[in-house]
Amino acid sequence: MLDLNTVTPTSYTVRREVHELPRDGAKAYPPVEFLRFGPQGEGPKAYLQAGLHADELPGMLVLTKLAAILEQYAEQGRLLGEIVLVPTCNPIGLSQTEGGYLMGRVERGSDRNFNRGYPELAELIKDKIASKLGDDPAENVAIIRKAMRKATSKLDAPDAFKAMQRLLIHEACDADIVLDIHADNEAHMHLYVDVENWPNAQDLAADIDARAILLGDESGGNPFDEACGHAWSALRATFPDHDIPHACLSATVELRSNNDVSHNAADHDARALARFLMRRGLIDDEPGSRPRLLCDAYPIRAMQQVRSPAEGLVVYKARLGDTVREGDVLAQIISPRNGEVADVLATTDGVMFARHDQRWAWPDKVIGKVAGREILPERTGNLLTD
Repeated sequence: MLDLNTVTPTSYTVRREVHELPRDGAKAYPPVEFLRFGPQGEGPKAYLQAGLHADELPGMLVLTKLAAILEQYAEQGRLLGEIVLVPTCNPIGLSQTEGGYLMGRVERGSDRNFNRGYPELAELIKDKIASKLGDDPAENVAIIRKAMRKATSKLDAPDAFKAMQRLLIHEACDADIVLDIHADNEAHMHLYVDVENWPNAQDLAADIDARAILLGDESGGNPFDEACGHAWSALRATFPDHDIPHACLSATVELRSNNDVSHNAADHDARALARFLMRRGLIDDEPGSRPRLLCDAYPIRAMQQVRSPAEGLVVYKARLGDTVREGDVLAQIISPRNGEVADVLATTDGVMFARHDQRWAWPDKVIGKVAGREILPERTGNLLTD
């Protein structure tokens, strides 16, 4: 077995593709670069990208290290399918700096979130495939993927933002596995996954050592992973008389905290993703026994978005990973003007898995997340943090 502990980045002699983005007026952007490993069009396909929210940094190093691992497997002829890595998928966001900080969550000027507004793939293709579907599930998958590739290649792209979205969704839409790698402000490792991919995604959650697993269907805003995965559910509902499997395991992997960038953490995470790809038949190697799953999976509608009731300094009472009960004080908001204290309470039983790294809040600001068990009545509409 390849010694994953000794792997360091090399020259990426496997296929590298460079895709230029259009200029926005006088503004030019670096290209989007795809790294392709393994045989194209043979076996399963996996697509992994990092940095869609460009100020969520750990995934870029993780995929850089995973690329080095995959290169060695490629040189040994041990890749059984195609693996596409995009370590820096958002050069637009990476170009946005202000006051000494990278501002990569939304596009400056338009305020468009880089991880929202991806196309409804089922709507794009349903009329084109209606007469082509049959009783063979494998053939139906092939028909759908071909139609998705064709439709996404023709998406309107009036600016660099939309051109980048088109490029990314076009490459991912025909993959068996789509992992969009992010990070939270201050968090433990967690996973957002389509409810139809559970418990199928247990190996992914166990390998990455997830401490919270949020199951969703349509969270609102059509983020990247849901655009890839939910299309299969929508097509199955549209064509109930045809055998259409859920052919895409799509998930958002949240690699702890935005600025938690280190060789030790990135090596750990790259090895975990490599083991997952072994289990899924893309790498010819033995991943070892599956680690124990350290948490249960619950609906995203059961996740409390912990909101501040007032303006002031945030003093957390609950630590990351703490098990909390409804009514527990998770944090206090303290006004430096008059000393008034407002308690922030848990509205559910669960685990505090994320907090905000900036200790200043205002009314309704989300300052934390609790993975609960019971669906909360207020969790309607858009379920993700803007």
